[in-house]
Amino acid sequence: MLTFAGMLTAFMLFLMEPGVGHLYLVGVGAVLGAAFAWWELRRPEPFIDLRVLRGNAALLATYGRQVLAFTTSYAFLYGFSQWLEESRELSPSQAGLLLLPLSVTAIIATAIASRNARVRGKLVIGAAVQVVGCVSMLSLHATSPVWLLVLIGGVLGISQGLIGLGNQNALYAQADPDRMGSSAGLLRTFMYIGALLAAAANATFFRDGATTAGLHGLSVLLAVVAVLLLALTLADRSLRRVGTAER
Repeated sequence: MLTFAGMLTAFMLFLMEPGVGHLYLVGVGAVLGAAFAWWELRRPEPFIDLRVLRGNAALLATYGRQVLAFTTSYAFLYGFSQWLEESRELSPSQAGLLLLPLSVTAIIATAIASRNARVRGKLVIGAAVQVVGCVSMLSLHATSPVWLLVLIGGVLGISQGLIGLGNQNALYAQADPDRMGSSAGLLRTFMYIGALLAAAANATFFRDGATTAGLHGLSVLLAVVAVLLLALTLADRSLRRVGTAER
């Protein structure tokens, strides 16, 4: 736990203030990461079972999608709420109400998509919708109408619901049945790594407060992350078999 926490802390500190003078943090994180892997692979009951990753490219791709997807989701959740209060000058309760569409559309999208066992369509549509939502954030400004704020939150909620469900379904088909518990736990771990990256991104772009310029810079970064997610999903041929009768 100490080496894992130290690795994440070193990388987080670098991402929050990247620069040549802080490159030593990358080295520290790499050394601690190697020590963590060395230790865990030699324990009969490891803190995080890295053996589930061995030789399973499809599962690794699912974890990669999880990091990318939730980097965007958490960055929006953290950053949008800050921007609503500081630049749009809404009260905390008003900002909270404007985040409700994110959860509502995520629940609806999950309920509808769960009726179909196929995974690839959920992930492709979810990633594409995430790209649209991130690009749409570039249209926001301090006087943006409430309907636009609600719409963007709702759009990103759809992508969150589809991608979350798709990655879970993919994991159940890809993981070794004997290590299903560890594999599912790692999916949650990679989700929170996305949350940590999102916090670092917000710290970078909101260094001088949650300004509209900072939100637009964050939106560009998230759009790039969403495009990478879409590309990774389209390139993963193994997803075509998940949810079909033939495995």
